[in-house]
Amino acid sequence: MSRNIVAGRKSKPAPALEDVTPLVPRGLRVSAALSWRFLVVIGAMYAVIWLMGYFATLVVPIAIAILLSALMAPGVSALMRWRVPRGLATAIVLVGGLAILGGVLTFVVTEFISGLPDLQTQVGSSLDTVRTWLADGPLHLRQDQIQQFLTTAIDSIKNNQSEITTGALTTAATIGEILTGMLLTLFVLIFFLYDGGGIWSFLVRGVPDRVRDRVDVAGRRGFSSLVSYVRATAAVAVVDAVGVGVGLWLVGVPLVVPLAALVFLTAFIPIIGALLAGSVAILIALVANGPIQALVVLAILIGVMQLESHVLQPWLLGRAVRLHPLAVVVAIAAGLVSAGIAGALLSVPLLAVLNAGIRSLLKEVDPDPDEIEPLEPVASHPNANPAGAGEPG
Repeated sequence: MSRNIVAGRKSKPAPALEDVTPLVPRGLRVSAALSWRFLVVIGAMYAVIWLMGYFATLVVPIAIAILLSALMAPGVSALMRWRVPRGLATAIVLVGGLAILGGVLTFVVTEFISGLPDLQTQVGSSLDTVRTWLADGPLHLRQDQIQQFLTTAIDSIKNNQSEITTGALTTAATIGEILTGMLLTLFVLIFFLYDGGGIWSFLVRGVPDRVRDRVDVAGRRGFSSLVSYVRATAAVAVVDAVGVGVGLWLVGVPLVVPLAALVFLTAFIPIIGALLAGSVAILIALVANGPIQALVVLAILIGVMQLESHVLQPWLLGRAVRLHPLAVVVAIAAGLVSAGIAGALLSVPLLAVLNAGIRSLLKEVDPDPDEIEPLEPVASHPNANPAGAGEPG
């Protein structure tokens, strides 16, 4: 009987869950939505940066090869306009570039070796002057105190010989990695110069059809911005090297040519390169010529850097890539923290490429890849914004 009564009862429906979303303030909902999207973006960026760091031995040579291709591709294009086959034009530009680089390095090394004896003599004379100043100057140190300091320094070097040896072995391993990276860079550069357009077309095929033209145009404009950046940086580096070299020659600092070459090479790393090359030049002037000449060299370097930052970079780099100086400084700092010298070297070119590509994606109207010549400086600017008004890019 009880079973029938229980069976005849109707089960109560489960209580419906109350939607509490309207009870959450709108500002909190918006903040939460932005927060989890921000975390997803940061996580994706971290994953990309981690992968690039993990494959740094592959990523860095490819990135440097792209930079070199931006520098050499105009030469290949010019030879092709003169009816030279593409393969032969690539070979001529590569061999010519390697010959120039090898000649410059050989000349620099030869000058350094020939100037080293004079530098050693000047260093010895400067050390004698310092020792005399320590003994007869305001410090009035005794000769036995000076000799004890030198003995302590030599003993410290002997006691840390194992660490020095380990550092030398590590340096040798690093040199091996550098040589391997140089060979990989050369190999990749050959294919970029010979068939860079074909490689890019192959990569663009992976993009959906509806946005393929926009991505293609953005990539072409990004590479055009990279070409403009490399040209402008090379021009700034030449002016810096000539200005600093002439100043060091007038002051009488030894090793003028190697120091000028160092200024040229480090100029491709904005801000950091100037500090590095300037510190080396001032140190050599201080050791070889004395404090007065070192101060003169410091004044020359400050003058050249002011010329670079207030005239050359705004006129050349500013017109070429349109980057704010604050963005350049932040990019260099981020690259230096995340990837060292390689990051500082590649951060600004990467920022220039992203700037041109993103501006193209946002402002381009009816993009046509066939109308874009990546080796032309004007190709880095989009044709118009979506509303057809405002700056042309």
